[in-house]
Amino acid sequence: MGEITLGQYYPSNSILHRLDPRVKFIGTILYIVSLFLVNSWIGYAMAGCVLAVLIGLSRVPLRFILRSMKPVLFILLFTMIFNLLLTPGDVLVRFWIFRITREGVSLAVRMGIRLAFLVMGSSIMTLTTTPNELTDAMENLFAPLSFFHVPVHEIAMMMSIALRFIPILVEETDKIKKAQMARGADFESGGLVRRVRSMIPLLVPLFVSAFRRANDLAMAMEARCYHGGSGRTQMKPLKYSKRDFIAYAIELAYLAVCIIFKVRGL
Repeated sequence: MGEITLGQYYPSNSILHRLDPRVKFIGTILYIVSLFLVNSWIGYAMAGCVLAVLIGLSRVPLRFILRSMKPVLFILLFTMIFNLLLTPGDVLVRFWIFRITREGVSLAVRMGIRLAFLVMGSSIMTLTTTPNELTDAMENLFAPLSFFHVPVHEIAMMMSIALRFIPILVEETDKIKKAQMARGADFESGGLVRRVRSMIPLLVPLFVSAFRRANDLAMAMEARCYHGGSGRTQMKPLKYSKRDFIAYAIELAYLAVCIIFKVRGL
């Protein structure tokens, strides 16, 4: 459980840490869009090179980036197997009612690479951006939606609290699991059904703890007369610098190259 890095911030003094959070948020969105634009090995190689450069610039150890794949590993394998077995085309291997085709192998590998790059690219943003900065960035970027009576501040606050609670709940889960294992609980042996049933004694106290923490947080916010919406100021107002505009230019240039690849079928 302790290896899950989703929602965690890795402190450093890299250039990515110093960028405006709005630049990183928009850059992450553009990178995800680019992964769905390219559909060739050249495009994926370019996306991989960009990801490698970002990891190097972030100064975040590679093991932290790779740990972000653990929560989605099952989804990744399921997606690849699903495409591998159910994609029609030139048959390479046939067994029982399933057929592995050349097109299925290609699609499974492409989908696996796309999902892996998507998760690791998103992890770079959360690892180099504090939850407060991410909240301010989303509130600033989505501010025009308030014209349509969308509660932008409340939505950004909920996402920030959710990101903050992920490491806390992971730590709480690990404590509960170790405490129950010390009392003789077995979470490893048996088949799939037995393992799922053995998780029930773990989930019940976890939900109780989560609701208790949520209630304590709500009471603390009410005691401090917290209210969202317009009129609230920020402790650290967001300001663009020269490096942020340079980063925007690089992001747009990368997206333009991906669009050219898509148009030309490269």
